[in-house]
Amino acid sequence: MDKMERFVAEAKVKKSLVPSIIKEANGAVIRDIDDNTFIDLAGGVGSLNVGHSNPLVVDKVIETSKNYTHTDFTVIPYEPYIDLAEKLCMRAPGTFHKKACFLNSGAEAVESAIKIARKYTGKKAVICFEGAFHGRTYMALTLTSKVRPYKAEMGPFASDVYRIPYPYIYRWPGHPSEEEVCDIAIEQLKNVFEYRVAAEETAAVIIEPIQGEAGFIVPPKGYLNRVQQLCKDLGILFIVDEVQTGFGRTGKFFAAEHFGLEPDLITIGKSVAAGLPLSGVIGKAEIMDAAGDGAIGGTFVGNPVACSAGLGVLESYDKLDLGDRANKIGEKIRATFEALSEKSSLVGEIRGVGAMVAIELVNDQSTREPATEQTTRIIQECVQRGVILFKAGIYGNVLRFLCPLVITNEQLDEALTIITEIIESVETVQSHG
Repeated sequence: MDKMERFVAEAKVKKSLVPSIIKEANGAVIRDIDDNTFIDLAGGVGSLNVGHSNPLVVDKVIETSKNYTHTDFTVIPYEPYIDLAEKLCMRAPGTFHKKACFLNSGAEAVESAIKIARKYTGKKAVICFEGAFHGRTYMALTLTSKVRPYKAEMGPFASDVYRIPYPYIYRWPGHPSEEEVCDIAIEQLKNVFEYRVAAEETAAVIIEPIQGEAGFIVPPKGYLNRVQQLCKDLGILFIVDEVQTGFGRTGKFFAAEHFGLEPDLITIGKSVAAGLPLSGVIGKAEIMDAAGDGAIGGTFVGNPVACSAGLGVLESYDKLDLGDRANKIGEKIRATFEALSEKSSLVGEIRGVGAMVAIELVNDQSTREPATEQTTRIIQECVQRGVILFKAGIYGNVLRFLCPLVITNEQLDEALTIITEIIESVETVQSHG
């Protein structure tokens, strides 16, 4: 640890959740260099849907790396890239012809999607949302909403980006009904084209089907479909960011499938290659081809070893039926916290789809004051008791579950028991002042 503090940039050291060094990991369990074990509910911040050291992924990585590790696809192509592109295009929603390109990170996928959209449409403006997280490179960071720790003192940012509220039902002013929130939010989107930028100058709307970093915010029923239809009517591309929601996290391969969406472009990342650096954009063939030769790329994008890992992920996903497993995990988490909510005033809202479940903690259920300090304390105590849990939310008061979908029932039960005990303990301490 002393060596880490001496030689690793402080921005990374201070961000480390677990004050230890990993030795090995398998499935949903991590072992550190002191032989302490942790049940991992953070999953590499959503990158390990198929689990740590997944055997099918490891085998693919070894097989490819023994033959070659890199060429750059523009120098000499390789089969893993082509095969993964084919398989992901076949899985992506929409009956139209699709193509894919691969990048290194989710942020890079977002940057590329915006470039493709602007090139195809010949327009410049982009609409994004409050609460959004799309990455930390400059266009992605412009699209990202939360100021701290991401944006403060990092500007200036990209131009021609316009932000509107995301329909966060639990915290919508006045607490109207779900249907009313939907109607108001759609009007706010329409108003952008009346007061801020013309529709004929707008290239794309980019949206997370379920917001991730904002705290797993699920939009009201029908909202995403109305956004997509409005985009279609106005000749605006509809980009869905599935970096965190994809690869079975919500119980379907893509979250867009829950809502019957057919995006023009989809960005992917995180679990696509089980933690190896790989991301991508999938979309309508004519849109993807519009960027032109050399406009989208980079030295390491679509690395063959990472693409092979991606093929292992797909094989594992199908073999283990991880979409169905995600739904079962989500049911267990929800049931646990619904029972806890009957006796704990800290539990404000339980929300999510499939295994993408979050618990928003509040000091007061009527005022919905965020329980930010308590959330931090709960996470710290969970780590001390061997459960790695991550937070989210604009106020840092949301417990989010990103566990590997291969977690066993016994492991999940143990983790949930520990979390509920700690929440009850923290609330007891709070009530006694």
